[in-house]
Amino acid sequence: MGAHLAGLSADAVLTDSNAAPAELIDNNPLGKIPVLVTDDGLSVYDSRAIMQFLDRSGSKRLYPRNAAKRTEVEVFEALCDGTCDCLLAIMYERRFRPAEIVHQEWIDKQWAKVVRALDHLEANLPRLTKAPNGGHLALAALTGYLALRFPGQWERGRPKLKRWSAKFATSFPELDEMRPKA
Repeated sequence: MGAHLAGLSADAVLTDSNAAPAELIDNNPLGKIPVLVTDDGLSVYDSRAIMQFLDRSGSKRLYPRNAAKRTEVEVFEALCDGTCDCLLAIMYERRFRPAEIVHQEWIDKQWAKVVRALDHLEANLPRLTKAPNGGHLALAALTGYLALRFPGQWERGRPKLKRWSAKFATSFPELDEMRPKA
């Protein structure tokens, strides 16, 4: 979404990070996604580093120029990314451990963080503007992932967050196509 919004061309490549393919490991020694590999071979990894790179490289800005507003967007983006980290920790715990040793207390701690974050987002949603910014994209990715992996578990009591996600989809259909889908 960020590359598209910044006016840059990018191809998405589905990758099984658990298989540790050379294409991934050679471009990010941590073996994590996402990774942006530029035409000249530069590897940029971590969502926020990629978004900052796209902001500097594209023809359209992904962040406000005003320092205070930019910090606000960056902190919002960090909250959304951190929430996704908690959701991934839950998914990994459930997927990769045998059922008899799944650590439910760990899952509960991660879910408590998610609940706090979603409640904070519900109370502090950014206004969706004509030109979305990095924070908007992070929230769109988060709500897309929630809809994909946690349907029916996050929506109750968060009508504004649900409406925001739906409004993003209708306002930016070309970006909505890039969100995680069930």
